[in-house]
Parts: sequence; structure tokens; C-alpha cells
Amino acid sequence: MLATLVLVGSLAVATAAEDSPRPDVLVADFEGDDYGGWKATGDAFGDAPARGTLPGQMPVEGYLGRGLVNSFRNGDDSTGDLTSPPFKIDRTHLNFLIGGGGWAGETGLDLLVDGRVVRSAVGPNREPGGSERLKWDAWDVKDLQGKEATLRVVDRRKGGWGHVNVDQIVQTDTPKIPQAATRAIALEKRFLHIPVKTGGPKYRAKILGEDGRPIREFDVELAAGKPDFFAFADLDACKGKTVTFRVDEIEDPKALDGIAQADDVPDAASLYKEPHRPQFHFTSRRGWLNDPNGLVWRDGEYHLFYQHNPYGWAWGNVHWGHAVSPDLVRWTELPIALYPHEYGDWAFSGSAVTDRGNTSGFGKDGADPLVAAYTSTGRGECIVYSNDRGRTWAEFAGNPVVKHDGRDPRLFWYAPGDHWVMAVYDEAKDRQSIDFYTSPDLKAWTFASRSDGYFECPDVFELAVDGDPNRKLWVLTAADGKYRLGTFDGKAFTPTSGPEKLTTWHGNFYAAQTFSDEPKGRRIQIGWGQNVTFPGSAFNQQMALPVELTLRSTKDGPRMFAEPVEELKSLRAGSKEFGGKALEPGAENPLVAEAGDLFEIELAFRPGSAKSLELDLRGTPLIYDVDRQDVVCKQVRTFVPQVDGVVRLHVFLDRGSVEVFANGGRTAVSVAAIPDDANHSLGIAAKGGPVELEKLTVHALRSSWLAHPGP
Repeated sequence: MLATLVLVGSLAVATAAEDSPRPDVLVADFEGDDYGGWKATGDAFGDAPARGTLPGQMPVEGYLGRGLVNSFRNGDDSTGDLTSPPFKIDRTHLNFLIGGGGWAGETGLDLLVDGRVVRSAVGPNREPGGSERLKWDAWDVKDLQGKEATLRVVDRRKGGWGHVNVDQIVQTDTPKIPQAATRAIALEKRFLHIPVKTGGPKYRAKILGEDGRPIREFDVELAAGKPDFFAFADLDACKGKTVTFRVDEIEDPKALDGIAQADDVPDAASLYKEPHRPQFHFTSRRGWLNDPNGLVWRDGEYHLFYQHNPYGWAWGNVHWGHAVSPDLVRWTELPIALYPHEYGDWAFSGSAVTDRGNTSGFGKDGADPLVAAYTSTGRGECIVYSNDRGRTWAEFAGNPVVKHDGRDPRLFWYAPGDHWVMAVYDEAKDRQSIDFYTSPDLKAWTFASRSDGYFECPDVFELAVDGDPNRKLWVLTAADGKYRLGTFDGKAFTPTSGPEKLTTWHGNFYAAQTFSDEPKGRRIQIGWGQNVTFPGSAFNQQMALPVELTLRSTKDGPRMFAEPVEELKSLRAGSKEFGGKALEPGAENPLVAEAGDLFEIELAFRPGSAKSLELDLRGTPLIYDVDRQDVVCKQVRTFVPQVDGVVRLHVFLDRGSVEVFANGGRTAVSVAAIPDDANHSLGIAAKGGPVELEKLTVHALRSSWLAHPGP
């Protein structure tokens, strides 16, 4: 590999006239229980320093110790000032950490001498997204030495990024002024491996082509020392050329030394073998994962697109990741499908369909194209299309097709009206809704109607009640999984199930979407296992299991049921039967004691006089509370009534979660749970009385990662 390191700008270390810098003088570190001599006005700062992130705020990082100034109290509309006692300037510079809004004169830190502002600094953020990380900055105050000064933290702005974060103000002769660094790299291999330190300083990086234009631009916690993991950038199209990796502001430019080239992704040989890597829930090779997007079947492949940060463990840099599967179980991760239009214009959630009949005219050579709609955060709802099985995508020249204050378009074909429908989240000051638009060609859209009371990530589809094709209802749902049943005439949804929403899913489950064009006519759903986290890993978050949705009659009316897809049975590697007996209280009942960590359990029991039935799932308790008729797993408790005196539970245990499907899928639960590495056993116990086990089958499961996926 040919590489050159070039530092741009001066090394930002200024020294005093002495041979060595004088000791630093702390002005304020905001570690106390109050502001000390600092005086607050307004309602933005409260009467004491914040202890990190405030309610409703993105995670605040980069401050030192336990406290900082954070004017997000009561949200972005609060305002005020925070002014220091007078102090004498007797060093050449002032160092400080600052973050939050980037509005000059409205959100920032001021230095005042004789009542006049002589220096000012603001945070880095003005657009949606961004980061709450504080970064070092410094003022040169050589000309002010010996003068009396005060500091003032200012929050005078309402609305987006209308707040400021400040910490660790120090007088110094050694300023912490970020500098720029670049590294020219002659690409001989496909991937750049980028060292990442989770929780470290976050920098805005650019990979520039030979013409100086950005090929990639993203935020990354670039590791100057030993990295936690390597992210990767796929630059196959640039092989044989020289690119430049540039960071405009960085504390230690040596961090660029750790960037390497390779023909494969980092640690390819150990992928999917990591200690806590889920073995039958989808996770991305590297980085963050959230909402499933664009679920569609086409030409023998189920496509799973998803919200993805390929450069870090936390949310950010929103791309569309991409994976395909022949069976909803064994997934191959493909290259990124959608990159951000430009830095800060992220590719938020959306959907995909096959444009049968090529109504859009995007298809070629007689083939129907795949068409996706997604939210471009800087533009609006946008259309892209693919003629190579979803491997590459082209932008519709007329984007955006809908411009509004919303996101997450869901496309589907309404056959009786011979038109396309887009269901998309929309919001105003006093409203959150799903709006419906119609189109003959996926390009020109007309507003049709609005359904209030939903928040982001809509899905809408038709299901037959009890499988009866003459008795169908439409389902309208959104990110929290709650739904209403009703009718849909191609333009407007009319609920028939009452004013209250209905619920199937509970726990760590969010932003689910169903597959378009499923070949067996099933309605298959995959959700995001929200907050199923994997600390210390190179990946974070997972998808929930794929389930088949049905509508079934109950005593309360038609309700939606969710059951694991049949294809998951192909993972069974061996089964043991324990049912057909009474389980006495107090007895030791180990189910599996040999090595193993992936299990499926089918259980049906009559509680009788027992107070509870408890499963021990490698250290995670799953409890049925008989008196309350509740299933309890960690923080999740949900009502699961007995049906004719019987409770049925279908349980899946992976390396990061427990999922439970109760009474045929009437209730579904997803719970984050990383088992004890040393505990590979399962157990069952009755408490307070005997339990009659009608069925208890334990299946050991094999990994779904049978082979290393292609790049």
C-alpha cells in the first residue's frame, strides 16, 4: 500500500515565553452540586449543572467528569444566560469543551472584557441530525493578559438545536485547537479499514477522489490508539486510483496512520462467530442497525434493507444496508444500497415494490423494475429504482416527489383503483398522522386523505379473517406496532375496530414492516429489536424474528396474530420431549445441561393451583404469573389469559434476546437478554402448586450463518 501523511495547518500548540508552559488554571469544571458563583437567568440552565443527557435529548458525550452546562432543560424552546464571576486573564489561551447549537450570538460561549464581547464560540450543529458530542476549542487571549473578564453561556434561540453544552474551561499556555490532517492512499484493494474507538472523539471525515470531490463523507470515532474494531468503506470503484482521507479538525492526526487496505471486510474469518453475535437474528457485519426498510421479494430473494451506520456502533450516518435471503432465515449481507445524497442529507426509512407492468417507465429490456421510496432528510420523499435485482439504484430525476414535514413512505399497489398508494408519516405542531397519496406511475403523487394518531414508520395491508377470502379487513399500523382494523377504498382508511388501538407486540420491538410481493401470499413481518444492544462488539442492534401475520376471530373481535415463519424449523438440530406429566413444586427440573446456547421451546401447560411457572433460560427468568395471567420477562410484563385452562408459549433463545409467542401468537414479546457465557442450561419449575405439562419440547438450534457471506 502506498500512503502519504500530510498535516494541513499549523500544529496547534502554542507555548508561553518560558521554556515550558505554566501550569493550567481551572476556571470551571461544573462538578459541584450548584453553579457556585455563576448566575443563571431564564429557564434554560436551572440552578445546577446537568449530569449528562437531559430528558428528550440525544446522548450527550465528550464532557469530563459528571457535570456540564446543558441548556436543553425543558427542551429547545427554553432560553437564558449563565454568567461567571470575574476572573483575571493570566495565560495565553482559554481551552473549553463546547457542543450543541451553532447559532452565532444565540447559542454559545462569550468572553467579556469591560462588558464587551471580545471572543465567542458556538457549537457545531444547525441542521437535523448532528451530534451532542462536546469538542475542544480555544481562544488566543495573549492581548488580554492581565485584564479582568467574565464568561457568559448564552441560549437565546428556540427550535432545532436551540441549546448549548459547555464544560471544562481552563486557562492555559497549551491550547487545544483542532487541526486538519490528510492521508493520500493509492488504492490497490477494495476496502479501507478504518479504526474506531466507540465513545471516543467523533470527527467528520471525507474520502476525496482525484478531482477533490467527496466520494464518502461521514462522522467517525476515529481511534488514535488501539481501536475497538475496524469499520470499512467499500471503494471497489476507485481501485487503481489515489484517494485522500481527510479530517478537518482532529486532536491527534496520528489516528490516520491506522487506516489500512484489504480485499475483504475486517476480521472476515471470525464474522458471525463473535461471543455474543446472534445466530438466527439478523445483525449487520459492522456498525449500527435500526428500522427494516424496503422489504420485498423478487426473483427468489427476500430483500431486507435497513437503517445503517456503517462507521460506528451508535446511530448516525444513515444509509440503507442490504441483505438477501432465499428463505427468511439465512441472510447474505450485500454492499450498501443507498448512500446519503450528501453529508447530513440522510437516507431515512422507506419501502420497496416490484413495479409490475412498468408503470413508472423505469424498467428496461422488458423487465419490471424494483422501485423504492425513502426519506431524504434534506429534500423530502424520494424515488429510486433498480434493474439489477436491487444491487444498484438510480435516482428519479424529479425527486423529491412529496415534500412535507414527515418521513417513512410505504408504497403498495391498490388493484381495484389501478393506482399506487403511498402511506407516509406527517406531522404538524398539534398533529401526528399517516397521510395517503395516490399515483398512476410512482412519480406524480396526489394527496388523498389523513389518519391522525400515529407516529412514524407506517404500514398498511389487507388480511383475510380466519383465512376467509370473502371476509377481509385492512390493517393500519405504525412504529410502535399498535394497529387499527378497518376498510380502505384506495384513498382513505376508515377504522372499524373502535377508537383504541390494538396490540400484538410488546418489549424491544419497533418500526416493523411487511414484505411486498411475498410469493406464497403470506403477510410476513420483520421488526427492529430496538435497544437489543451488544456492548463491546463491532455491531449493534438486531432484527426481530420474521413472523407470519394473520387475522383470527376472538371473543373480542378479529385480532392480529404473529407466529414465527415455518422456515425457522430448518434450524432445529435435535429435540427432546418432556411433556405429559405433572410438574411438582420445589423439584429440580433441568431441561438441558450439556453445552449449547441456541434453543426453541414449545410449551403448553395447565397452571392448576400453582402460583407461577418459571423457565430459566440460561440465567434469564421467564415467568407465568398465574394470579395475574401475565407473562413476565425482565422489564416486560404482558397479559396472556388462559384459553380453556391452558397457556401456550413458543420461546426462542438467541445470544442477545428472548422472544415469546403466546397462545398461537395472540401476544408476542421481544426482550433484550445476553445470557451468561458460562451458563448453557435450561430449567423449569412450578411454584405454589403442581403444573400439568401437556407439551414441553426443547429444540436445540443451529446457527443460520452457514457460510461467510460475500462482500
